[in-house]
Amino acid sequence: MASDGQIVASGEWHPANSSLSVVARLTETSTGLAVERVPSGEILASGGLAGVQISPRVGSIPRRIDFADGSLFETTDNDAIDRLLARSGRRATGLVHKLERFHPRLIVLVVATFLMAGLVYRYALPVLVEVAVAVTPPVVPKIMSVSTLETMDRTMLSPSRLDAGKQREISAGFAKIAALSTRGAAGYSLNFRAGGAIGPNAFALPDGTLVLTDELVELADGDDEMIIGVLAHEIGHVELEHSLRQIYRAAGMAGLIMMIAGDVGSSVEDLLVQGGGLLALSYSRSAEEAADRHSVELMSKAGFDATAIARFFVLLENKLGDRSGTNMLSTHPGTPERRKAILDYESALRAKRQN
Repeated sequence: MASDGQIVASGEWHPANSSLSVVARLTETSTGLAVERVPSGEILASGGLAGVQISPRVGSIPRRIDFADGSLFETTDNDAIDRLLARSGRRATGLVHKLERFHPRLIVLVVATFLMAGLVYRYALPVLVEVAVAVTPPVVPKIMSVSTLETMDRTMLSPSRLDAGKQREISAGFAKIAALSTRGAAGYSLNFRAGGAIGPNAFALPDGTLVLTDELVELADGDDEMIIGVLAHEIGHVELEHSLRQIYRAAGMAGLIMMIAGDVGSSVEDLLVQGGGLLALSYSRSAEEAADRHSVELMSKAGFDATAIARFFVLLENKLGDRSGTNMLSTHPGTPERRKAILDYESALRAKRQN
């Protein structure tokens, strides 16, 4: 038997604990709400307005009216449900729907989110990076480095073809500067590899593992002291913990992106565990300059030419045409300005010792 109520909305009725769907309409009666089968008008469910649960409005998502017997009525006519709630004195729409409809507030929310992210990046992230570096146990850089070198050996590098005698000569010079570093000779290991796609390069991993490519030795054309200066530069990156800072900064940026855009997939796992992210990192200009100064200091202590690394940049300019800020590799931006800064720093140190 049909009720004598006013039709509120059309939709579907679902019995309790059943996947059955029945075409129905919601009506408002003198005692509350009722659901009628269409077209027979059979009463399928009923209840007082205070005894039913009506889901809040969220965009165009269908509304649910849950009855005490466990059945529910579902309709896409959100406006009709809002009018029903307004007549009954209940709140018609939820906060989420209001925010969706009021676009200026969304703009403010987006701007506020990016502003907060900018403040975190500018002020909080550097502090958090320094804290992370300070509390990092030695096993973490070791894991990162082993994983990174294994990845590179599988994908980019190959066993060195460099003459064993040349390897011994370079290793002897390296051992001399490593012994004078903060970590001492035991804190570093030098590995020779054929560079393949990455070409002439030397780089350091966070645990003190250094890699020197055959191509860089060939490019040096017998200037072993220049190679030692480059390795002293890489020791500087390790001593000043530039790799760890770059890793944590990248992880922090990933966190900021997640805060704004959601999940970023496996990038953080690659960065901190597998070491894949470390391959894509490049040092900042200030980090490179600090490592250059470290090379000057360490080479001077060892009795080598303190400005040997400056010849490296001359080599880049003359043989690779790197004169305008272009990169030989992303980790070694070779510019005349850096070469000049090295020479100026060595002059300042020499003048200081003389005084």
